[in-house]
Amino acid sequence: MKIFLTGATGFIGYHVAKALAAEGADLRLLVRKSSNLSNLEGIAGETVVGDLAKPEELKGSLDACDAVVHVAADYRLWIPDPAAMYHVNVDGTRDLLRLAREAGVPRFVYTSSVATMHFRTDGIVVNEDTPVSIKNMVGHYKRSKFLAEQQAIAAAQDGQQVMILNPTSPIGAYDRKPTPTGQIILDFLLGRFPAYMDTGLNLVDVTEVARAHVLALTKGTPGHRYILGGENLTLKQILDKMAAITGLPSPTVRIPFVVAAAYAFFEEWITGRIRGKEPRATLEEVRMGRKKMYASSAHAEQDLGFRILPVYPAMRAAIEWFQTNGYAAAPTNA
Repeated sequence: MKIFLTGATGFIGYHVAKALAAEGADLRLLVRKSSNLSNLEGIAGETVVGDLAKPEELKGSLDACDAVVHVAADYRLWIPDPAAMYHVNVDGTRDLLRLAREAGVPRFVYTSSVATMHFRTDGIVVNEDTPVSIKNMVGHYKRSKFLAEQQAIAAAQDGQQVMILNPTSPIGAYDRKPTPTGQIILDFLLGRFPAYMDTGLNLVDVTEVARAHVLALTKGTPGHRYILGGENLTLKQILDKMAAITGLPSPTVRIPFVVAAAYAFFEEWITGRIRGKEPRATLEEVRMGRKKMYASSAHAEQDLGFRILPVYPAMRAAIEWFQTNGYAAAPTNA
C-alpha cells in the first residue's frame, strides 16, 4: 500500500510513520524545507518537499497513492499571527482533501484532535456524540482544528472515504518540539511546577494512537470520528505519577483560577508581546484548564480494535527520552 503521509517529522507523525512502515507500507513523506528530519532516521520512504500552505507545490505528489494520512498541524497554544494557523490547519486540510479527490486516492485518514469535543467543568466524560459547536472552542488552536474537522466531515458527506481520528493528549518518546503535553512533563522535570490547577486530562500512549491510524485505513467507517484516549487523570494525579517515576517532589499547592489567569495575562503581555518570545503560560491554557478534558474511547475500541493502555509506561518512556536527549538531567536517585 502506497501512503502519502504528512507530519512525519512531528511527534504523532513519527510514530504513525513507524507503525505504517512496520506493516510494509510504501511511504511518501511530506516535509517542509525547514523541517528537522531527525525523526525520520531509520524510516524508509520517499520524501516530498512541500508546504500545506502552498497546495500548488503538492500537485502530482498524491498520484498512485492508495491512501493519504494527514497528521500535520500547527499545534501551538500561543501564536503571534493566528491567521497563519488557520491557513495551515483549515485551508491546508481542505486543499489536501481536494488534491486527494483529484488524484483518485481511495482512502483518507485525518488526524483531528480531542480539542474539537465539548468538555465540561464538572468532569463528565464526553464522547463523539456529545453536542458541540464552534462557540465551545477556546482559543485559536481549538477553533482551527474544529473548522478543519468540519472540512473532513463535509468531504465524507460528499462521498469521499474520510476517517477522522481524535487523539486526546499523547505522551511517549520522540516528542522533540515538545508538544504542549510534552511540555508539562518537561516543566516538571525542570522544576517549573511549584503549584497546580484543579484540572484534568486524558493521557494516551502515542504508540497506540499510531496503531489506530493503521487500523483506520481498513476498519474505519467514512465520516465517523474516533476518540483515541487512555486514562482520565487530574493534573495532580499526573504530577504524582511523574514524582513516583523520577523521585522528584510533586507540588502540594493548588492555585485558584484567578491567580493562574493573572499570571498568564502578564506572561502574554511581557514575554509574548513585548519580548516577542513564547510565554510560559497563556490565557488560553488557563481557560482550557477550567474544564476537565475527560473522554471515552469506546467507539474506537468497538470499531477499530483500539486499546486503552495504562499511561505509566508511556510516561516513563517520555521522561527517559527527555533525559537521554539532554532536555533535562536525570535525577541522581532515579
